[in-house]
Amino acid sequence: MIKRVFIIVLDSFGVGKAIDAKNFGDAGADTLASVSSSEYFKAPNLTSLGLFNIDDAAKGKKYGPIPNPIGSYGRLNEESKGKDSTVGHWELAGLVSNVPFPLFPNGFPSEVISEFEKLTKRKVICNKPYSGTEVIKDYGEEHLRTGALIVYTSGDSVFQIAAHKSIVSIDELYEDCLIARKMLSGKYNVSRVIARPFEGEYPFIRTSERHDFSAVPESDTLCDILKKQNYDVIGIGKTADLFAEKGFTQNTRTKSNEDGMDKLNEAVLKDFHGICFANLVDFDTMYGHRRDKDGYAKAISVFDDFLPGFMKNLREDDIMILTADHGNDPCYSGTDHTRENVPCLVYGKGVKSVNLGSNGVFSDIAASVADMLGAEYTLSGNSFWRKICHD
Repeated sequence: MIKRVFIIVLDSFGVGKAIDAKNFGDAGADTLASVSSSEYFKAPNLTSLGLFNIDDAAKGKKYGPIPNPIGSYGRLNEESKGKDSTVGHWELAGLVSNVPFPLFPNGFPSEVISEFEKLTKRKVICNKPYSGTEVIKDYGEEHLRTGALIVYTSGDSVFQIAAHKSIVSIDELYEDCLIARKMLSGKYNVSRVIARPFEGEYPFIRTSERHDFSAVPESDTLCDILKKQNYDVIGIGKTADLFAEKGFTQNTRTKSNEDGMDKLNEAVLKDFHGICFANLVDFDTMYGHRRDKDGYAKAISVFDDFLPGFMKNLREDDIMILTADHGNDPCYSGTDHTRENVPCLVYGKGVKSVNLGSNGVFSDIAASVADMLGAEYTLSGNSFWRKICHD
């Protein structure tokens, strides 16, 4: 029986080819294809796990399928009606979101903004879909002059609040987010309220103190199921935040990908029985949204360099699963997430090299993890564990 499973989400590292991509305006989006075309992309360890052996995965000049991958590999389709981190992580944990969270392409209605202004005692500026880096360039100085909160959204279901640390303290900004989270219910129930602090002088820089205040999952997820059966459920990065910390026994937030990898290296040396569910968010926030192909490629290369040391410390009864929660093609139009399939790379000393194909869904990971641990499971998805484990 497996004792520990490390689920590592490379936030936004999609592999394209979603059959419903055109319904989301994302036909042709393929994060892997775009990132691997960069001269800075170096991923021999991901390649050895089977990344480019995934059916119809992007093929580059330097990378392609190899004869004998050391892991099992496949592509997973998203069933949920969305393409953001919340629904992606929920589905990876067995909860399919059949009703999409509301979007606000024209900004939030006046009744929402007026109520928020009343409760926070601060005016609001912007209230439009915006790039997070551009919004502080365009509204940062007005915010400094007036003290008004910069509220904006995107192509995702998010209510984002940006404020300069010299004007609004981190504690106050988080409290404002909690106010928004509480008032945004019913038809205004966005998937996430996000604190976006920034500092310095124009053109300003965002700090690492971002915090996500997620909607609460409407029913149990893999995390709840495991916790109720007395397994450890450890969150690293923003993972637990995306579940409103529901179902977690331990939560460690991080400041960057590198910090997340450090925390993973610490976790792999600890004794626990259950899952370590980690998110590395910089791929998405620092490179995907900013349409920085080369930066994304460099970040993947850094993660690839991290893998050998981490994998060396995996025990006989450990499993590592690498996946993603959505796409964010840095060569696609706009600055929003892209609807894509995601990779599923599974490694462990008890794992055979098996092509899991292209028909799987995100929630197969949840079903498989429960199967690996021997836990009872009744949510969505089908386990692939018996296909890939050594008899």
